[in-house]
Amino acid sequence: MGGVRTALYNYLFARRAGGDFIIRIEDTDSHRYVPGAEQYIFDALEWCGIRADEGVREGGPHGPYRQSERREIYLQYALQLVESGNAYYAFDTAEELDRLRAEAEGRGEAFSYNYKVRGQLATSLALSPDEVKQRIDRGDQWVIRFKMPENEAVHMHDLIRGDVTVNTSTLDDKVLYKSADQLPTYHLANIVDDHLMEISHVIRGEEWLPSLPLHYLLYRALGWSDTQPEFAHLPLLLKPTGQGKLSKRDGDKMGFPVFPLQWTSPTGEVSHGYREDGYFPEAFINMLALLGWNPGTEQEIFSMEELIEQFSLDRVSKSGARFNPDKARWFNAQYMHVRDNDELADAYLPLLREHGVEISHEQAARIAGYIKSRATFVSDFWDLSYFLFNAPKTFDQKVTDKYWKGDNPAHIAGLRDVLAGIDDFANQHTEAICHAWIEEHGYKMGQIMNAFRLAIVGESKGFSMYEMCEVLGKEETLRRLDYALATLPPREA
Repeated sequence: MGGVRTALYNYLFARRAGGDFIIRIEDTDSHRYVPGAEQYIFDALEWCGIRADEGVREGGPHGPYRQSERREIYLQYALQLVESGNAYYAFDTAEELDRLRAEAEGRGEAFSYNYKVRGQLATSLALSPDEVKQRIDRGDQWVIRFKMPENEAVHMHDLIRGDVTVNTSTLDDKVLYKSADQLPTYHLANIVDDHLMEISHVIRGEEWLPSLPLHYLLYRALGWSDTQPEFAHLPLLLKPTGQGKLSKRDGDKMGFPVFPLQWTSPTGEVSHGYREDGYFPEAFINMLALLGWNPGTEQEIFSMEELIEQFSLDRVSKSGARFNPDKARWFNAQYMHVRDNDELADAYLPLLREHGVEISHEQAARIAGYIKSRATFVSDFWDLSYFLFNAPKTFDQKVTDKYWKGDNPAHIAGLRDVLAGIDDFANQHTEAICHAWIEEHGYKMGQIMNAFRLAIVGESKGFSMYEMCEVLGKEETLRRLDYALATLPPREA
């Protein structure tokens, strides 16, 4: 959800500004590579209606758009930073770094690879140029680290959070490039790509805010400060309790999806998706848009076009947005209520077939039109309509005791005769005739209609009686009435 919201806000911002929305696959962390993830991203954004102007599939003037295909570009700029004195080689092994961390923990400190230690470790700042060359030539593994300035105030501006100042002495020397896999880290790759792809705005998650000073300094070190993009860091999506970042575990525990589409991990673990759980993409997007952004009005239902027209970063909140699964379902219900009946029929028919029911598309659309106002998901349709396909064989005892007594059975017999004389079973026509008959005889509407429902459904369920009769047709309606009149014995009032 968080990734889709970030993509959505970028998309809305770009569309409103008349700019381009670019999808770049950032796959430079070989340890975190997940098979199938790239295609999943494409499929999820397509389902959400978020379409790129440039990208891996769309092409464009700034390709390639997959970072693993741009590795030669990054090495060039990493070496440029070393040459200019803004970065250096480090030859520390993983074991050596683990030892340094353990020693620092033993002293009650946290190890930081910074200006205090870099001149005393196996780096090009401490080793002679000849030794550095020898190590590289013989194939020793190395990384290039950014040389963080000492005790400098970095002044930054975030479009959501305003001005931010950080002292560099609190920061460590981040790795920019690794010889082991010949790939850059996120920091170098994104700065280089954003510059070469002429990115004007970077809208990303709050978790990247601590990296902003490094990115500002990288732009300066590469001579690109004048053209660096503007930054906006989005608030976190919070658990339904409001305490902590929303996670997959929360969804598993509380029974709601956190993925746009169902995801099966390489180990076979399946995570629910909004699509597979029956959400409409429009409802999902509408819900996500309001998790962190406020339009400034009471309006809650937005089309994509309305979101584009009204979206602005100055109405994005600085504080985290609490996810409410009940509100997510509410959004889907709103879109359900106005959904096209023919479209709903397409989803309803397979559900009916699962229960051994075959009806026409036209009939399915008609029923969908009658029950959609009571539904949240199409999966609700069977519980809202099964009685149309299964005539009652038994009758709810509590409802029977309450309504099938006194004169009511005789009145239902009279209503049966009225219905038998109606040729046009359209619901409004039938309702007008039956209500006129009830009023003419001075019967209580509630008593008659509840007994009528019991006879047709077998319990107190269902939608409008006359809509149900229209769907059932005259013959089936009369047959059910005859069965109830023959089966249910009259009771005293």
